[in-house]
Amino acid sequence: MPPIPMIEPILLAAARICTFDGARALTNASGFFFEREGRLFLVTSRHVLVDQPSRHFPDRIEIELHIDAGNMARSTGFSIPLYRNGKSLWRQGSDRAGAIDVALIELNRTALPPTAVWRAFTPAHLSADLDRIEVGSSLLVVGFPLGFHDTLHHMPVVRQAGIASSFGLRFQGEGYFLTDARTHRGISGAPVVMRVADDHAVLGDLPWMLLGVHSARLDVGTRDLKMDEALGLNCAWYADILMTLTGCG
Repeated sequence: MPPIPMIEPILLAAARICTFDGARALTNASGFFFEREGRLFLVTSRHVLVDQPSRHFPDRIEIELHIDAGNMARSTGFSIPLYRNGKSLWRQGSDRAGAIDVALIELNRTALPPTAVWRAFTPAHLSADLDRIEVGSSLLVVGFPLGFHDTLHHMPVVRQAGIASSFGLRFQGEGYFLTDARTHRGISGAPVVMRVADDHAVLGDLPWMLLGVHSARLDVGTRDLKMDEALGLNCAWYADILMTLTGCG
């Protein structure tokens, strides 16, 4: 990928997702690129692609791609079907606690515009030393809350976050940890990242550790909606599930 002057590469790793039922637009969401052994995937939340409780059943998604490294105002839409011959094309995971709200779909690299500009996380961006990631550590959530973004340059925005539960200890036995951040609809599927030292050459020009995939806000069922404010806590599924989902096929 060519260098992009004056633009943080982390912004090019996130993708704005629009879901469709045929030509009918449904929802906005967030996602990001992940590359393994030459294969390129789009990662997002599973409920972005299908959600039975809300009767959300898109048949395709569309992402926005930059197509000119010298002019970030130039972009194009790229449509991705979700089904072929009645079978879903995405992969989703589960563990001993049940379904995991993470899904990915492989992209046909030859179908991408030849001048497309993006950045992708790799297995090298996943943390192998969970004990060194402390509660309270500063994070970023990179995405498109309520679909909001820089509409001229087609860039996401970032929200500051902090780790709000013991990282590496599955919160309440589930496959996620908690973050403390102000979030909105539309940021589901966003990467949750932590900055690392710039001397990590293996990470290239993307010196961020990919810790999780933002899923949803966490609330308390007993909260008094009139007297108590929302917790401001969120679920982020551990990103190591990506190794399982990209490991075969």
